[in-house]
Amino acid sequence: MPKTIAEINEKIKKGEAVVVTAEEIIDLTEKKGIKKAAREVDVVTTGTFGPMCSSGIYFNFGHSKPRIKAQRVWLNNVPAYAGLAAVDIYLGATELREDDPANTVYPGAFSYGGGHVIEDLVRGKSIRLRVVAYGTDCYPRKELETLINIHDLNEAVLFNPRNVYQNYNVAVNLSNKIIYTYMGILQPKLGNATYCSAGQLSPLLNDPYYKTTGVGTRIFLGGGVGYVVWQGTQHNPCVVRTDKGLPKYPAATLAVLGDLKGMSPKWLRGVSMTGYGVSLAIGIGVPIPILNEEILSYTTVRDEEIYAQVVDYSKDYPEGRAKSLGEVNYGQLRSGKITIAHKEIPTSGLSSYARAREIAQLLKEWIIQGRFLLSEPVQPIPGPESSIKPKLLKEKG
Repeated sequence: MPKTIAEINEKIKKGEAVVVTAEEIIDLTEKKGIKKAAREVDVVTTGTFGPMCSSGIYFNFGHSKPRIKAQRVWLNNVPAYAGLAAVDIYLGATELREDDPANTVYPGAFSYGGGHVIEDLVRGKSIRLRVVAYGTDCYPRKELETLINIHDLNEAVLFNPRNVYQNYNVAVNLSNKIIYTYMGILQPKLGNATYCSAGQLSPLLNDPYYKTTGVGTRIFLGGGVGYVVWQGTQHNPCVVRTDKGLPKYPAATLAVLGDLKGMSPKWLRGVSMTGYGVSLAIGIGVPIPILNEEILSYTTVRDEEIYAQVVDYSKDYPEGRAKSLGEVNYGQLRSGKITIAHKEIPTSGLSSYARAREIAQLLKEWIIQGRFLLSEPVQPIPGPESSIKPKLLKEKG
C-alpha cells in the first residue's frame, strides 16, 4: 500500500516511524526483500560531506549612525558583494583575501578566504567589517570599520547556488608535472586519482530521478535545518545512465538555503586547496520518504553499481574536451586503487565517507526523536525528460 508524506509525518510525531540509513537499507532489503522492506520502512536517510564551491552567505550588518550605503565591503579583508541594498551583503565561499598573493607565488597556499570567514562566523568569532561608500543625502557616511558577530546579526543565511552534485568526475593527470586543481593535487603520469562523492550514501544517487527531492524539501544543512530552493546551477539530468537510472556523468545539482545561526562549524569548514583557491566543506543530508516499492528500490544502490568517468585534468578538462579515459565504480574507488591504461593507480576521496555516514545517522536520530519532519516538495526538480542542459560559452570570431 503506497504511503504519503503526511502519513509518515504522523508516525514521526507518534514516535512510530521506522528510519534507516542508506547503508542500513542495503542489508535490510537483502534479508526481507523489497516488498516487505517498503511496507516496514518509512524513511531512508542519506549524507554527504565535502568541498562545495558554489556556496556563500548573505546577511544585513545593520545601520550605523550616521547611516551608510555600502559600495565596497570586506570581512576580515575578504571582499563581499555589496550590490544588494544599503547594508545587505553576500559573501562567496571562494573569495580570496584582498592581499592574498594567489598563484603569483606558485603553488599558492590560499590560507584564508570566504569559506574560512563563514566558518569563523559560525564559531561565534568576531569578524572585522570594513565598508566604503560614496555618500548620499539619505546615507551620508562614507567609511565604517567595526567588529561584527553572528549573535549580533538579525539574520544570517547560508545560500548555495550549486551543491550535492549527482556523481562527478574522477580526476587524473597525464602530464609530466604535478598539477594543482579543485580536485586536489594530481601527480604526473597517472600518479594518483581523486574523486568527490559519498557514493551509496550520496543523496541524489539514492533518488536518481528526483521522485521525492524537490523545491521545498527539508534537509540537514551544515548541522542545522535547510531547504532545497531550486535546481542548482549546471544542473544537467540529461546524461547517460545505467539500467538502474544512475548517471554515469555529473548530472543534477541542488540550490539550498538555511539559517546560518542554527549551523555548526563541524559541518561548515573553510578549505584551502593548494595551487587552486579556497572553498567550503559542507555537510548535507536528505531524507527519502519511502512512499512505494520503486522509491525504496532506488535507495538500495551499492557503490559497485555507481560508475564515474576518469578525466585528464592536465589537458582535456582545462581545454573543455569531453573525453573519458574509462569508467570505474565507487567500490573500486573506495578500495584505494583503480586500473587505467593498464596501470594501477592509488585513489583518494575529497569527500569524507565517515562524515557522510555520521550525517545520515544524525538525521535518522532527529527523525526518530520527532525533531525533524519531512516536507512535501512544492515543485519537482527537472529530470532527464527536461531540456535543461548547461551551455558552453562560445567565443565570437
